Amino acid sequence: MEDMKNKEFFNSLINKVIQGDCLEIMRKIPDNSVDVTFADPPFNLKKKYNSYYDKYEVDEYLFWCKEWLTEMVRITKPTGSIFVHNIPKWLIYFGSYLNEIAMFRHWIAWDAMGSPLGKTLLPNHYGILYYVKSDRFKFYNLRMLHKRCRKCHYILQDYGGKKKQMHQFGPLISDVWTDIHRIRHKKRRDEHPCQLPVHLLERLLLFSSDEGDIVLDPFIGTGTTAIAAKRLGRKYIGIDIDTKYIEIANKKLQETEPTMINGCCVSVFLDNVITIRDKDWNKIKDAFIISEDPMELEKKSIHLLRKDIQRRKGKYNKLFFEKSEETENYWQKISIFQNLDKSI
Repeated sequence: MEDMKNKEFFNSLINKVIQGDCLEIMRKIPDNSVDVTFADPPFNLKKKYNSYYDKYEVDEYLFWCKEWLTEMVRITKPTGSIFVHNIPKWLIYFGSYLNEIAMFRHWIAWDAMGSPLGKTLLPNHYGILYYVKSDRFKFYNLRMLHKRCRKCHYILQDYGGKKKQMHQFGPLISDVWTDIHRIRHKKRRDEHPCQLPVHLLERLLLFSSDEGDIVLDPFIGTGTTAIAAKRLGRKYIGIDIDTKYIEIANKKLQETEPTMINGCCVSVFLDNVITIRDKDWNKIKDAFIISEDPMELEKKSIHLLRKDIQRRKGKYNKLFFEKSEETENYWQKISIFQNLDKSI
């Protein structure tokens, strides 16, 4: 009877962002129920959130973290993934504990400019711990755009005499991410002190999950993880203790729509496709104008088949193709307009 209640409770959470204590809620979720769990907890750096102050004694903070880490691992499926975002100071403790109850895959270093702290090296990255529960975990290779010079637009990586082997979209993604940056512009920020970029979460979800999978974030804040999940066709469960953050998240989710090209989910930032699955390239490359000459590809970026991509006011990442003189001849040559999704 208790198992049935917990299952019903879990089903009632799907595609919702709710207010509550994450420990109390996760303890009611059945074992092996969620495909991806992601946590970006308070860093215990004395930051002021809307309704609470991030200040604990070290032992108290670590004990609390062990509690929600335990629950995250318990509710994640054997085919699923567990991600924890934090500063290296705390990730060392988290990793030591997770090594006892899960299987280590990667420490992803996310390059994010910090501030000088005195007698120390400049802290210039956040870490994302990546753990699984079995060797049956889901995983997909991803590709990012080639890094280019801002002035001349040439690809920065030296391929030497192997330019013909250069992938048209970009290289495979490693465990060091330097192409995604913190949200610094106020116009892109919510009223939250530690907001993550949506495309950071999209990258994690693209390599670890499939459409229809369930993603849970126990510290959802203003909805970043849920928005990323919805844009990529995943289901989501978001929890936060602050009602104001929940209101912001739910409002943004109402305006969020999937981002796809030819039936394949992609990650978009500032109207550019920045992350794709390697296996999807052959399905989506017809949506781009690409030079077949490696020498031209080296100095000219690929771009979507349109003159302008517009963002509908009030919509998050709802993109539209527009035919233009620039691409009219190309459309006639390859005749894919009917097959290409009008909304990416």
